[in-house]
Amino acid sequence: MRADARKNRDHLLAVAGAVITEQGVDASLRDIARRADMGLATLLRHFPTREALLEALLHTSFNELTAQAREFETSSSPEDALVSWLRDCVAWTTEYRGVTVLMAAAIEDTESALHASCVTLRAAGARLLTRAQAAGMARTDIDGTDLFALVAALAWLGDQPSLAPRVDHLFDVVASAILTSAASSGP
Repeated sequence: MRADARKNRDHLLAVAGAVITEQGVDASLRDIARRADMGLATLLRHFPTREALLEALLHTSFNELTAQAREFETSSSPEDALVSWLRDCVAWTTEYRGVTVLMAAAIEDTESALHASCVTLRAAGARLLTRAQAAGMARTDIDGTDLFALVAALAWLGDQPSLAPRVDHLFDVVASAILTSAASSGP
C-alpha cells in the first residue's frame, strides 16, 4: 500500500473510532468520511462495508483480549483468570455502543468480516471457562457460547442509560453465578 493510502486509511480508522465511540456502530459512514475530510468513495475504497471498517477498527482489541486470555491462563488462578478476562471483555464491548449485536451475528455468519475475530475471542473465553470448570471452580452447565452471550447481555445493559450504573453490580451477580460455591466462598 502506498504511503499516502496508508496515511488515509489510518486517519479514517482514527476518526471512525471517535465517531463510533460517540454514536455507536450504526454511525453514518458518510459522517465518518466527512469528519475525516475525505469523500465517501475514499472510505469505501479502503473499507467496502461497515463490517470491514469495524473489523479493521476492532482487530487490535480482539487480538489484545485474546492474548490477555492466554496470559491469564498461565498467570492467574482459574477463577481469577475467568472473572478478570470477562470483566475486561465487558468493559471493552461497552466502549463501542451496539458492537455486541454485530459480534453475536458475526459468530453465525461465516461471510462476515468480523466472524474470524469473534470466533477467536469466544474460543479464548471458552478456554478460560473450561480451565475453571476442570478445577471445579465454575459451573459445568455453561459453555463458551453461553459466556459470549453473557458478555453481550452485560454490554447491552451498559448501552442503556438507565441501567448503565448497574453494570458493575450485575457483573458481580453474573460472575458469582458462574463460579461454584467453592470458588466464591470466602475464608
